[in-house]
Amino acid sequence: MSSEKLVRLKNGGVTAFEEYGDPNGVPVVFCHGWPSSRIMAQLTDNAARDLRIRIISPDRPGISRSSLEPNRKLGDWPQVAQQLVDHLGIGEFRMLAISGGAPYAYATARAIPQRVRAIAIVSGAPPISDLTDREGLLLLYRWMLTLYRSRPQLLRRLFYLARPIASLRPPLRFRPLLLKILMLQPCDAESLRDSAAFEAVFESQRRAWRGSVEGVMMDAQIYAQPWGFPIEEVRVPVRLWHGKQDRAFSFRLAEAIAKRLPICEAHYVDGAGHYSLPIRYMREILEDLISL
Repeated sequence: MSSEKLVRLKNGGVTAFEEYGDPNGVPVVFCHGWPSSRIMAQLTDNAARDLRIRIISPDRPGISRSSLEPNRKLGDWPQVAQQLVDHLGIGEFRMLAISGGAPYAYATARAIPQRVRAIAIVSGAPPISDLTDREGLLLLYRWMLTLYRSRPQLLRRLFYLARPIASLRPPLRFRPLLLKILMLQPCDAESLRDSAAFEAVFESQRRAWRGSVEGVMMDAQIYAQPWGFPIEEVRVPVRLWHGKQDRAFSFRLAEAIAKRLPICEAHYVDGAGHYSLPIRYMREILEDLISL
């Protein structure tokens, strides 16, 4: 099950989304990573069909086919999510967030706890602007944060320079070379040798870049800004999954988040990294989420 759909928002914009899994299953709203787009939810499709879960995966504003919303904040997202599920006639729902999708799931759960049954955070981004020690972040993210605060125009230019490369679809024979260039953890590189997983991760990134550089940049800015609420205000059940070999966000950062959440069960997985965790453990993650 997969087809692009559009929902008209109250502000006049549109949100593009796709659905995966079982169309009559338990509804779960998917929050894609960064830079990424709605088709990242392909990672859930097989497990969601087997478990009778309906995955609803929207593009965030400015990503792919969703309308750009200048100067948007994280706190604007719950209204979009609510309009999406209202459009689909869904009352209660759960959320699954991967990597950069985490802040959006937390914000939605905080804003409309009467609708959100539970959330699963996988390889999730922490409140980066609150960190006093950024050693647990990928070096690229630390570098981008420095430029965002000290030389924002240079960072903007670099985003535009990156687009032609990031939008390319590498031939199949070059995929092993690309995985080497990215210097991934061995567990991540091994998982991404699977063709379906590679497509879900990298095609979703290419679609984001092809859609709008401005959208990718605005999505990135959200992570550099305060969320607007303390994580302690998220009072729905949280399942936090994090690989101990995660290089993007150290699992030590995940441990600190788990201690602050009022209702949280954390799973720290040996031998799993940033990508391999959602690729290899999706069935367990979804099965656990719908049990709540």
